[in-house]
Amino acid sequence: MSERATTPSTAVEAGTILLANPRGFCAGVERAIDIINRLLDIHDGPIYVRKEIVHNRDVVQRFQARGVVFVEDVAEVPPDSLLVFSAHGVSPEVRRSARERGLQVIDATCPLVSKVHLEAIKFANEGLYVILVGHKYHDEVAGTLGEIPGRIGLVENVEQARACEVPDPRRVAVVTQTTLSIDDTREIIETLKARFPALVTPARDDICYATQNRQEAVKALADETDLVLVVGSENSSNSQRLCESAKQTGTAAYLIDHPHAIDPAWVVGKRSIGVTAGASSPEHLVQSILARLQELGTFEVRDFGKREPAIIFTPPRELMRLEAEAADDSSQTR
Repeated sequence: MSERATTPSTAVEAGTILLANPRGFCAGVERAIDIINRLLDIHDGPIYVRKEIVHNRDVVQRFQARGVVFVEDVAEVPPDSLLVFSAHGVSPEVRRSARERGLQVIDATCPLVSKVHLEAIKFANEGLYVILVGHKYHDEVAGTLGEIPGRIGLVENVEQARACEVPDPRRVAVVTQTTLSIDDTREIIETLKARFPALVTPARDDICYATQNRQEAVKALADETDLVLVVGSENSSNSQRLCESAKQTGTAAYLIDHPHAIDPAWVVGKRSIGVTAGASSPEHLVQSILARLQELGTFEVRDFGKREPAIIFTPPRELMRLEAEAADDSSQTR
């Protein structure tokens, strides 16, 4: 007798799995992961990465298995070693520390995060006090705050927006953490505008296109399903927001980063299940989640939504230089 026949209480009737589009890796994450993979192809010594290259446990563990060493602080990296900055960006102080240790640095900061850094610096140079909307303990926020210490303040919610103090209410600007959606920041920024009518905002939204697209997709997905599973790690801000967005529609939703995290009781009686993935979650993990769901019942898997246009960010110059040097060395030894 099959396992499904012996466990009728955890099986579900034939149903549908709607697989969200867009989902999974964004261009910034793909770029960061590609940087590590390319370095592994050409670099003989150990590769160190400050913090997690992206906030996904599976990605980090796979790189650790290939010898990549993740550290919390630059001081943990031996002098003259190769160090990669994560996709979330770093402060000037971190860069100085790396130079002082003589480290060879490859910067995997997402270009959209770098854009926010440059905007904050520009506003500060214009004499504006900058308010950063974001989460205090997120790696991206630490890097942005470090760009202009003393001339920038963090606001995490509406209450803080109502209470924050600035040197001159007539000269204030705002930037936002990229992994928050327009919906996440709208009320906070409206509150700041009400307090500071002259508030200056960036010429273009700081919000990462991937964050916004995935949140819009998961809301539509939640409206069509009985349950939403978000593939992502607990420390992934954008994955957390996806799960929250689904729950706000009234649909049950869970954040999971491994197929065995699925409680069979979640799917009992569910005729339609939505599956999406945060911007730092690999597609093979999504497929393993689908396989686990198929063990719990019979489902037809359908695509839901439209894929976003392909975006490719240029790799850092330092990486291309190392690759060129490796190619020259290879040709000389033939």
